[in-house]
Amino acid sequence: MERVARLTNLEVAAILFEVADLLEIKGVRFKPYAYRRVAQAIETIPEDIANVAREGRLDEIPGVGKSIAEKIQEIIETGDLAYLESLREELPEGVPDLTRIEGIGPKRALILSRDLGIRSIDDLEAAAKAGRVRDLPGFGEKTEQNILAGIQMSRLAGKRHLLGHILPIAQDIERRLSALKVVGQVSLAGSLRRRKETVGDLDILATSTRPEEVMEVFATLPGVSRVLLRGPTKTSVVLETGLQVDLRVVEDGQYGAALQYFTGSKEHNIALRKLAIARNWRLSEYELSDLATGRVIAGEDEAGIYEALGLSWIPPELREDRGEIEAAQAGALPDLIEYGSVRGDLHVHTIWSEGNHSIEEMAEAAGALGYEYIAICDHAETLHIARGLSPERLADQMHEIERINRAAGDGFTILTGTECNIGMDGRIDLPDGVLADLDVVVASVHSGFKQPEREMTERVIAAMHNDHVDIIGHPTGRILLSREPYQIDLAAVFEVAATLGVLMEINAFPGRLDLSDVHCRLARDFGLRLSLGSDAHRRENLRYMEFGVATARRGWLSADDVVNTRSLGDLRRVLRS
Repeated sequence: MERVARLTNLEVAAILFEVADLLEIKGVRFKPYAYRRVAQAIETIPEDIANVAREGRLDEIPGVGKSIAEKIQEIIETGDLAYLESLREELPEGVPDLTRIEGIGPKRALILSRDLGIRSIDDLEAAAKAGRVRDLPGFGEKTEQNILAGIQMSRLAGKRHLLGHILPIAQDIERRLSALKVVGQVSLAGSLRRRKETVGDLDILATSTRPEEVMEVFATLPGVSRVLLRGPTKTSVVLETGLQVDLRVVEDGQYGAALQYFTGSKEHNIALRKLAIARNWRLSEYELSDLATGRVIAGEDEAGIYEALGLSWIPPELREDRGEIEAAQAGALPDLIEYGSVRGDLHVHTIWSEGNHSIEEMAEAAGALGYEYIAICDHAETLHIARGLSPERLADQMHEIERINRAAGDGFTILTGTECNIGMDGRIDLPDGVLADLDVVVASVHSGFKQPEREMTERVIAAMHNDHVDIIGHPTGRILLSREPYQIDLAAVFEVAATLGVLMEINAFPGRLDLSDVHCRLARDFGLRLSLGSDAHRRENLRYMEFGVATARRGWLSADDVVNTRSLGDLRRVLRS
């Protein structure tokens, strides 16, 4: 019997997401939400889904009933799903692929297939470039241009991976290599070490006196689908996720120079090499040396490279040639926020709206992470797809939170909150009387993403003038590798926010990381304070905070710039002010 390759949690989730998409295209109600909920849960659980199934615990995953459990079992055992194949056959060729392009929903995909005979993304691109799409009912020239932009983003997405999806995989490889007796030092390098929001491939660096043994283990690690290159000091493999991973083994004396070089960025390295050349030195992946004498100046450790060049050590997150060299020369690098400095999560969802766990379960998981508080910010009622809360249900939730807090006593506090919606005119979808009773009010744009820049900017500024709004959630609305940010003049928004004392959110959910690092730094320049929120929809998502902190660090932010590095008492004073 042929052995079926074991699918990762992400691959199992992807099959269920596609089922949801195809059901939605067919116009089926309710079921798409059920499949997406389960897919999201599988995507984020820390355990291997195959192990969960083998132990008969699929029913412990929120939303998994008998029917979906059987389908998950089939996917795990066969690597495929007959139900998905039947759904694909019921639809015109290419329609499911078309719906993956931003701006093309099920109805538009069917029109494109029926009226223009489009069967692929390439067909769609050719038709749009020829101006044939704009004449279809309900499309137009602007939609045609948006489709072309969406196609470009879709192709980019095929070459990049989300930081939040890749980092756990990379850290597992790092742990396995570190456990080898023949390995001295191991470090992740490249854009992953710099914690860029998306990653093209993965670089790992190690030291060993017996590199052949290290390469043998690396090439046969679980999850490796094929070996691209096998050498004594470098091996390249492709994982089942499609990610390419390169491992280099160097000598101990070269480790610091190699780590600096392979961490990058390219622009940062060029700037460092210019400093070396000015001293008649050479900086390479092996060492920093004197060109005149050949003397090795540094190379064993990374800090020694920077010190020899007259710089303080520069954290990897800053190495983008955005002024960090000059700041290091002047001794003016920021005191970056630390990964363990966040004391609470200010954006958490529960089963009261579209979350997967109860208030108590989310609070318990947050406490286990060492947090002092969380803010429950379930959606407000106009976001029907997320089962948003009416004022009456929100009042019930507030009473429930009060009850839980009383029972828990001191040491951990659940804050009442909401993620309300910013309407097209900037109005908030909950009455002021309700908002006034909440501890935290996050206001976010969830619709009307195609508004012109001026209107969108005025819309968000209008929302900030509501006295009860504390935080603007995911301020550009982007979905990484899927949806571009909406058009908005953030400088204008930041200027008003600084005057009103409104916080900007860094949404730590891996698919958002919004604000971006560049916009975080711009907010800092305006004197703004920011908040960090995981946007957690289940317990495991609370750990996404790490990615938000990474974005804050890339944005040159210190702990003082982020309000939820403060104690609960200090946080309350900030929110009141």
